[in-house]
Amino acid sequence: MTKSKTIKSVFIDGPISSDFISKKIAAHQHKTEIGAHSIFLGQVRKDNIEGKQVVAIEYSAYEEMANKVFHEIKESVFQKYEITCMHIYHSLNRVNCGEICFFVFVSAPRRKVVFEAIEYTVESIKNQTPVFGKEILEDDTHSWKENTK
Repeated sequence: MTKSKTIKSVFIDGPISSDFISKKIAAHQHKTEIGAHSIFLGQVRKDNIEGKQVVAIEYSAYEEMANKVFHEIKESVFQKYEITCMHIYHSLNRVNCGEICFFVFVSAPRRKVVFEAIEYTVESIKNQTPVFGKEILEDDTHSWKENTK
């Protein structure tokens, strides 16, 4: 009988700090079988919606279901690509413009596979996970965010 993997939460309260990101990267320096890393950082944009600027996004999720979907995507990436490791983090709650809200980190022995794996991962997450963003506008009104390419 195989032991099932524990589904870990990918969520971080608020923005993902540069210190957090650098610590995750530094933790891989001893893994000498890795020859390449690829990182995707999603940052909140100051979009303009009907003449009003976005000042932040308030992220929410059905966490149990979302973590399950993130886990399934991660497992599918390991099946599809020869990667060594992968980390995924997504913000919940308020993230201001210019702050990081989404962090994907993929490692492998060779470079080509990390580029392919990270693109596949990010697109899968954007299309499949129940994570919702409410754009907070400069006048404190809001608009539900739609994922775009």
